[in-house]
Amino acid sequence: MPRPRKHRFVQGGPVANVFRPVGIPARDLQEVVVPLECLEALRLSDLEKLDQETAAARMNVSRQTFGRVLAEGREMVAEALVVGKMIRIHGGSYTLAGVGKRGRGGLRGGGRRGRLGRHGV
Repeated sequence: MPRPRKHRFVQGGPVANVFRPVGIPARDLQEVVVPLECLEALRLSDLEKLDQETAAARMNVSRQTFGRVLAEGREMVAEALVVGKMIRIHGGSYTLAGVGKRGRGGLRGGGRRGRLGRHGV
């Protein structure tokens, strides 16, 4: 039995949770589902310009886990931008920092979070 997934701390949800190419109806687009902890890793690393050690501490994960989550988020966003897919920010395994509320969604396929959602299934 795999080890239970540790909740990652995130500062808050996005202002908008869906982004899509202009001029193409949403029903005609495949989508990439980006878990909230991947968005948080992108925010800490690319927007706040934190090093991985500091960002990992903010999310309450190891530096190696932070690097993996960051790489996964970058891959998903790059795929959507290059191929023209809709990006949906949804689910994951996280705790809102300082609030005590937990979010759980998108944990499908035996914990392979993001793998199924990445291809629009």
